Amino acid sequence: MRKILFTSIAAFAVIISGCSTKSTSVSGDSSVDQRRGGTGGSDIFGADGQINGVEKVYFDFDKFNIRSDMQYVIKNNAAFFNNEASGISFVVEGNCDEWGTDEYNQALGLKRARAVKEALSVQGVNADRISVKSYGETNPVCTEKTKACDAQNRRAEFRLAR
Repeated sequence: MRKILFTSIAAFAVIISGCSTKSTSVSGDSSVDQRRGGTGGSDIFGADGQINGVEKVYFDFDKFNIRSDMQYVIKNNAAFFNNEASGISFVVEGNCDEWGTDEYNQALGLKRARAVKEALSVQGVNADRISVKSYGETNPVCTEKTKACDAQNRRAEFRLAR
């Protein structure tokens, strides 16, 4: 089964080579850098199962609704999942900053992941392909004690379902 999956993924990656690189900032906060593409555009799957052809979705403090400035990210990610990656199942991972109790942040991360799943479904991505998971505050990408760092941790990421 793994050999079949690996062969399918490798063939898929060869077919869709040529993703572009795009760097944007979130809500005027230049400390949050998003990348579209990956390693030269030839492989959409990172070594850790992260999907290189999609952008992270960022959230406001203590919120799980999709911000207006993240609507284009949802639209672009949905197009990617509906076209270049139409055959894969994936996980939306909700993450939080360190503020709040562990239990609260676990629930908030799940609400963020579910909000992204719903938004992608509205854009035509089959909900059966999407799983959700919350890391709460346990998976930070930045550990500095700054507002800019906290903003980077309030996010949803995408990984290949295993």
